Amino acid sequence: MSMTSSKHVFGSYGIMALLFFAAALVTADLSAEFYDESCPDALDIIEDAVRAAVSKESRMGASLLRLHFHDCFVNGCDGSVLLDGATGEKNAVPNKNSLRGFELVDDIKAQLEEACAKVVSCADILAVAARDSVVALGGPTWDVELGRRDGTTTSQDAANSDLPAPTSDLGALTKAFSTKGLTQKDMVALSGAHTIGQARCVNFRGRLYNETAPSLDATLATSLKPRCPATDGTGDDNTSPLDPSTSYVFDNFYYKNLLRNKGLLHSDQQLFSGGGSADAQTTAYASGMGAGFFDDFRDAMVKMGGIGVLTGSSGQVRVNCRKAN
Repeated sequence: MSMTSSKHVFGSYGIMALLFFAAALVTADLSAEFYDESCPDALDIIEDAVRAAVSKESRMGASLLRLHFHDCFVNGCDGSVLLDGATGEKNAVPNKNSLRGFELVDDIKAQLEEACAKVVSCADILAVAARDSVVALGGPTWDVELGRRDGTTTSQDAANSDLPAPTSDLGALTKAFSTKGLTQKDMVALSGAHTIGQARCVNFRGRLYNETAPSLDATLATSLKPRCPATDGTGDDNTSPLDPSTSYVFDNFYYKNLLRNKGLLHSDQQLFSGGGSADAQTTAYASGMGAGFFDDFRDAMVKMGGIGVLTGSSGQVRVNCRKAN
């Protein structure tokens, strides 16, 4: 190997090592007991609100989980996805007319401010609400590390560039997660969040009408076409479940569906393509949850929850999640 190629390889691994090291340092600044003394009822307040909302509308669980993911992937887990503003993350292509749950977060924040003013951050609300949503829909639980502080800025451009597109191939997905310090294994596990929730027609129209390798399961495709016509601009915001088998249960049917070419999004089906590097992991998750998918999902959620967090004196604890103090 030449000196030039050796330097290139070392640089790539060096960057990844720094990302993982930085994530480990940040996680060390967080603690599951962070609010035990300063706001002892905080976790109960969040859990009660989430359970009530999910009981009223099951889809809200997926919406809250997605808010946390979209927050962490843009400038870190700093609550910036909640900030209002014409040039903010809410109006980015992946989020506009798509992200939900803002009013519920407002309600939770108001309750927390009444219980313990200026203590619990909006970023931590999203992290805990994501966990409680998964549990409410039958998924695994985990200790959420707390102590994040809120950012004061929001970036539409960063959201447009950093959030993986539903048209992404496996390589692009792996790269997008790697940039955030997450492995391909983490990516496949976190994609299991699509066992709940909905996708807009505009995001799967191409897979429904144009893909042949592999094409969407014929029976599923036939059932989707009335709500998702082939013409652009027609029915774009109509939604269909990402997991048509058990749409509101957090289980491993998402992976079972991929083995049958029932991945609704192009990016979903990339996790099982008949020879791809994610096929083995997807197949394993399709066969079991307890010692496989569930364990890896909870580990990856903790890891994702440490991306780019603000702690200590950095950032602030926003009083209103929609605007900086």
